[in-house]
Amino acid sequence: MTSATDASPPDTAARTTVPAVSLRGLVKRFDDVAAVDGVDLDIATGEFFSMLGPSGSGKTTVLRLIGGFEKPTAGTVELDGEDVTDRAPFERNLTTVFQDYALFPHMTVLDNVGYGLRVRGVPKAERRERAAQALAKVALHGMEKRRPSQLSGGQRQRVALARSLVVDPAVLLLDEPLGALDLKLREQMQVELKQIQRDVGITFVFVTHDQEEALTMSDRVAVFDRGRIQQVGSPREIYEHPASRFVAGFVGTSNLLSGAAAQRLLGEAGTFTVRPEKVGLRREDAPGPDDGDVVAPGTVAEVVYAGPVTRYLVDLDAGARLTTVLHNDGRSSDVAGRGDRVRAGFARRDCRRLADGGPDELTQGDGTQERDGT
Repeated sequence: MTSATDASPPDTAARTTVPAVSLRGLVKRFDDVAAVDGVDLDIATGEFFSMLGPSGSGKTTVLRLIGGFEKPTAGTVELDGEDVTDRAPFERNLTTVFQDYALFPHMTVLDNVGYGLRVRGVPKAERRERAAQALAKVALHGMEKRRPSQLSGGQRQRVALARSLVVDPAVLLLDEPLGALDLKLREQMQVELKQIQRDVGITFVFVTHDQEEALTMSDRVAVFDRGRIQQVGSPREIYEHPASRFVAGFVGTSNLLSGAAAQRLLGEAGTFTVRPEKVGLRREDAPGPDDGDVVAPGTVAEVVYAGPVTRYLVDLDAGARLTTVLHNDGRSSDVAGRGDRVRAGFARRDCRRLADGGPDELTQGDGTQERDGT
C-alpha cells in the first residue's frame, strides 16, 4: 500500500511548505466499525485534491473530520500548521458545499450568497458587494434577485459554491456536489469547477465515487477502500501505475493477470494489470504484424457497442478472459463477432506488476464497486 505522503503534489510557486490540510493517525470508529482506520495525508495549499472511493470506503467521514462535523477517535487534524482537532466547524477557516446545496428557498440568490457574511456581522453594503462579486466569479451575474426555485440544477450548484467562496476560506470542502446533476451538466460543471478553483486559488478537497470526476479535475487523488488510503498520486499516476488490485479495478477498467495465465502469457509469476485500450485485436487469419510483443489467441465471447468505442470480451486460450476497447473510427470497428477466433496483443511495457495478488487468474474491474457503510 502506498503511503499518502509518498506522492508529492505538483511543484509550483503557488505551493507552500506548510500543508493546507495535514492528517496524522486519523481514526474514526462507530461502535465496532472503523470507518477511518489510520489515515496520514498532506494536502498542499492551492491544490485541487480528490478523495475517491466506493460507498463505505471512509472518504466522506474523512471530509467530515476535516470540517469538524465529526470528532476523531484518534489522530489529529491540522489546517495551515495549526491543530484544529478539537475545534468546532465555525472555528475552522473552511467552508463546505454539500450535495443538496442547502439553499434557503425564501431568500434571493444574493441574500443566500451573503448569508455567511451576515452571520459574521459584515455591514449590509459590504456583504452585498462581496456577494455580487462572488456571483460574478461563478458566472451568475444578473441572477441576484432570483430565488432558488427559479434556477436550474447547475445554477443552484453555482450559488452554493459562491456562498462558500464569499467568506474567503482557506479550504473549501466539496461533498459530491455534482451528484444530483444529469450527465451532460455534470461534465460541463467538472470543467467549470476546475477553472473556478484555478481562478480563486484556494485549496479544494473534493469527495466523489466517480472516477471520471476525480481524473478530470484533480491535481492529485487519494483512493480509499475500507477506511484506508490505498494510493495517492496524480490522475495519470493512479490510472497508469495502480498500486494494487483494488486501485486497478476501481479506477477505470482493468485486466488483471495472475497465476497460470500470467505465467503462460508473460513468462513469469505475479499479478499484472493491462488497460483495455492498450490491447489490440485482430482476426486470427488477418495478415500483418500483431499489436505488441505479447500475443494471446482466443475466441470472442461478447461484443458491446458503446458509441465511440466497441468493447470486446475475449476468452483466451491461456485460460482467462480479456477485455479490449477499440475506437469506432471506421477502421477498427467490426473487427470480429461473437465466436470468431482472434489474436489479442499488447506491449509488455504496458503491463504493470502489482504488489498484491490473489487467486483469480484474470478479472475485470469496471469502476462500479459499491459497499454499504459510511
